[in-house]
Amino acid sequence: MPDNSKQQEKTESLSRRKFLKNSGIAIGGLAVGGVIGSLIPFKDQKEEVKNNQKEQKAEDYNLALMYFTQEQFKIVEAATERIFPADDNGPGARELGVAYFIDHQLSGDWGFNAREYMQPPFYKGEKVQGYQGRLRRREIFDIGLREIQNHSLTKFKKDFVALGDEEKDDVLTDFAEDKVKLTTISASGFFNMLRTSTLEGAYSDPLYSGNRNMEGWKMRNYPGSQMSYTNVIDKEYTVIPPQSLKDHMGHS
Repeated sequence: MPDNSKQQEKTESLSRRKFLKNSGIAIGGLAVGGVIGSLIPFKDQKEEVKNNQKEQKAEDYNLALMYFTQEQFKIVEAATERIFPADDNGPGARELGVAYFIDHQLSGDWGFNAREYMQPPFYKGEKVQGYQGRLRRREIFDIGLREIQNHSLTKFKKDFVALGDEEKDDVLTDFAEDKVKLTTISASGFFNMLRTSTLEGAYSDPLYSGNRNMEGWKMRNYPGSQMSYTNVIDKEYTVIPPQSLKDHMGHS
């Protein structure tokens, strides 16, 4: 009989590669507004790189939470890792620091909907119009994360962060398919916001606290913020080591 588990792993791997290749996300141009987190890098001292030709390990960062509680942060970290999991193509949301990116965005203008008209009357809009109501994004996240936890306790009698991968997927799928009935927001609307924020955190400039060590860009061979392409514009396609906005902010 065929080995179904190996076939499933192969299918999932192909699916991930197809997503990375074909998604139409404008990488690097997703993060608008919000608070720019203060990044304090420190090198992983567990082992030294013995061979200079080996790929350098991603740096670790010591980031402060600006909005989430510790419990909320852990739920976001667990949920985003299932939306954008680590695999052979590269790191997942946890290693990319996506939860920190979302936390820092919610603490700023994006979380307050500061650049949007938020006055009544409110009418239910079309799906393409997104959420139409008085709640700010930070309030929507507060409600959505609380209900993820509640749904997990109801369905599996365990905290969401304690669930296995398949159980976490079940909870998130219930939200995506509006099987969870919420009184204040749409379950699928919250899931879509979480999913979009996950992709933004994976691919935005590291200046915004996500895309740690530019690993998201490296998976796409995206050059990031280059000051000029004059040295390669007349040549065949060249993979350029990515640069962050931080690379242009050095002190003399």
